[in-house]
Amino acid sequence: MKKINIYILLITLVLSSCSNFDDDINSNPNAPNQASGMQLIAQAQLSLPGLSSSPQGEFMAQYLAESQYVGVSLYPMQNTSFYGWYQGPLADLEAVLTSEDLSAADGPVVNQLAVAKILKAYYFWNITDRWGDVPYTEALKGQENFTPKYDTQESIYNDLFNELKEAANMMVSGDLSNDIIYGGDMQKWRKLSNSIRLLMALRLSEVDPAKAQAEFVDAMGDGVLSSNEDNLFFQHLAEANNQNYWYSQIVDRNREWWAITEGMVSQMKPYDDPRLPIYANPARSNGEYVGMLYGEEENIGTEEYSLLGDDIYAQDAPVYLLTYAQVLFAMAEASERGWIAGDSEGYYKTAIENSILQWTGTTDGVSDYLAQPDIMFNGNSAMEQIALQRWIHLYMFGYEAWAEWRRTGLPDIFVSPNGVDIPTRLGYPDNEAFNNEESYNEAIQRQFGGQNDIYGKIWWDK
Repeated sequence: MKKINIYILLITLVLSSCSNFDDDINSNPNAPNQASGMQLIAQAQLSLPGLSSSPQGEFMAQYLAESQYVGVSLYPMQNTSFYGWYQGPLADLEAVLTSEDLSAADGPVVNQLAVAKILKAYYFWNITDRWGDVPYTEALKGQENFTPKYDTQESIYNDLFNELKEAANMMVSGDLSNDIIYGGDMQKWRKLSNSIRLLMALRLSEVDPAKAQAEFVDAMGDGVLSSNEDNLFFQHLAEANNQNYWYSQIVDRNREWWAITEGMVSQMKPYDDPRLPIYANPARSNGEYVGMLYGEEENIGTEEYSLLGDDIYAQDAPVYLLTYAQVLFAMAEASERGWIAGDSEGYYKTAIENSILQWTGTTDGVSDYLAQPDIMFNGNSAMEQIALQRWIHLYMFGYEAWAEWRRTGLPDIFVSPNGVDIPTRLGYPDNEAFNNEESYNEAIQRQFGGQNDIYGKIWWDK
């Protein structure tokens, strides 16, 4: 039996599903018969919040504790599918990048291609950081290749650096229409491209410090996010078709399953952190902020602990994906490492200020917060402070915080529920062993000694 890669098969089936019928019967005179470049890009953008909005991601970073079905947060040995990313946003973006007849009606074609390159790189960066080696150069080829090889993560990183540089350099004057992220502002897209490179460079700090520094300095010099106005975020709408994932879970399905962790509350409540009232609600039993011990299997409930904050699960809540504060924390670390000139303390303070501004809408309380001895910058523990504050800031983008924890081992406050350690990668989909047997077996043998191991180490995790 021919082995078919499911994420290619489904795309092929969709594209061919109408081919056996008369074109006149299937033609809708009131609808376009071909999606434009910006329509495909917008469709790919709709998948962005899915990179962040995931209970599994929050468990990996120990932001949320499971208050009802604790077993799912105890890191069971399970595999996770990446097919949806290939079938959905990556297929849309590949269609843009390989099209021979993009229209300039929505703005310069070269700018459409640049945005598609940036988004494709961003999705692949997230994918490879979660699974390790993945199909890349031979993926998204349709019927040309049903069984793509797995590229090494190192080679994927190298290509993504080049793709992002090319995207930023190819831009011309002229904005785009139908851009639901930046309203077609190409300067913001250029800053985003450089900022992705900057954060990717930092990810290499332990595996290839020289390349990490060179790429970091280059990206910073080309211009990165310079205020919260440049943040990459997805704004949900107050209507059912475009609502927040957490709203659909908590309000629509009445699931009070997630409490903020004891670890998070312990790092915020003693310091009157202005972000805590956004992150969580006071416990209904006593009106206090009470975190749940991660993986707690006894004395669980919904009255005694602080559940997910109203602002986080609001129907039209934003989902933050790459932010100015995140870039500043990276600069603070780079300064500590001696990669760049500048004041580590200044970057650190400005990062916290902009994190509080991002989450609360005001800088009220920033001075008092920064003046506390445990928060005040200390050159003897700078890396630990930067990592801790970055973790607090990245709340609800658990996969990104998990990646930073894997890279640095910080913050050193996570627990091992029932003695179970935090996984170091996601397992490949189970059906890859059948759909793409040869490439799959080669990949797991090369990386993990033949086992699809969630405790295997990916390339940069040294």
